[in-house]
Amino acid sequence: MSLAPPAPLRLPSAVQQHRFAAAAQTAQALAIAVARNLKDGVQRRGRAGLIVAGGRTPIAFLDRLARQPLAWSDVSVSLTDERCVPADHPDRNEALVRRHLLQDSAASARFVPLLGPGADCEQLQLAQQALASLPWPSDVVVLGMGEDGHVASLFAGAEGSAPALDARSAERVALVAPSTAPHRRISLTLSALLDTRAVMILIQGEGKRIAIERAAGADPVVHPIGAFLGQQSVPVHLYYSP
Repeated sequence: MSLAPPAPLRLPSAVQQHRFAAAAQTAQALAIAVARNLKDGVQRRGRAGLIVAGGRTPIAFLDRLARQPLAWSDVSVSLTDERCVPADHPDRNEALVRRHLLQDSAASARFVPLLGPGADCEQLQLAQQALASLPWPSDVVVLGMGEDGHVASLFAGAEGSAPALDARSAERVALVAPSTAPHRRISLTLSALLDTRAVMILIQGEGKRIAIERAAGADPVVHPIGAFLGQQSVPVHLYYSP
């Protein structure tokens, strides 16, 4: 007997909610939706751009996305953020994407890292140049969210976060130094993350539900995910399971 999906979350009506009883269902549905956007991007302009978050929550989604039938050689993939750690460090988001997405046929996708092999985040112009090679607007941005409301590596109160949350900024990346999480980070700015055809937010668990409902209508400087929930220029989809 299948379980019923959870009740709708208290979010702005513009946020399109996709709610499932189990995390595996959520991951599969998101993989299908992202693949659909990428296929459309390839058909429209001959190539497509995907920007994905790191962390533990997206792993099942990335595994399923890698199995979607796509012209992967026409897809460019990059990250919402990266930690300033060496390439072989377990906290490096690049390693997670290579391990779970860039496999089998998806290995032919073009990966655009935000950081070189070392841990030097000071050379932001290198990340800017790398991102310039992506197709803009991207076809889809997949975001996670922390229970403190941070998104990508835009943390409330972190050095570098406030200017990066200015939607008018012309910069695509920022150097952020959170006091509540390890490592300095390179993060895409709000303006770069919103330079897309669709934003898809993946969250799981009661703590994340409480956090995103709290962020709705709140100051994005305090709850950065709220910057995505409160705008209507880019479609936002929420994928949620308890």
